[in-house]
Amino acid sequence: MKLRLAILAPIAALALSGCVTTVAPSTQANTDAYLSRMLAGESAMQGSKLDKALAEASQYPLGSLENPVRASMPQGQRAYLSRLRCEDLSRPEFTRAGNVGLGPFGNIVDAYIVTCNGSEPAERTIHMDMYHSGYVESEAVDGYGITGGKPE
Repeated sequence: MKLRLAILAPIAALALSGCVTTVAPSTQANTDAYLSRMLAGESAMQGSKLDKALAEASQYPLGSLENPVRASMPQGQRAYLSRLRCEDLSRPEFTRAGNVGLGPFGNIVDAYIVTCNGSEPAERTIHMDMYHSGYVESEAVDGYGITGGKPE
């Protein structure tokens, strides 16, 4: 009996702390598929469901939490931000502030702080969704210009 308690006690402690969970097979399959798509840089939403979400998001300003800039992985995010131009045509500085949770396409959204020293807007938060493999955004966020070439 003591040996049985010695084995079960740590497992119970882990379960109570939230480290061990039981997931239904169908939920596990969905989770595995979601993670596989994320690692491949693909959106959680596909097909007509994504098309509908894109149409709804387009009612909001590009770069907002409700309509994040779509990109292909972190490199695509940095490439987009590198193509933006401030009012004085200089390249803005940017830094990743972190993720802000799930966005309208079912993916994790990142926030970037974009700064144009001596220009307007002086600073803005731009939200980006990096789970759109191969996608390159051609439109600029309001208040900025965008170059059509490769990032410098």
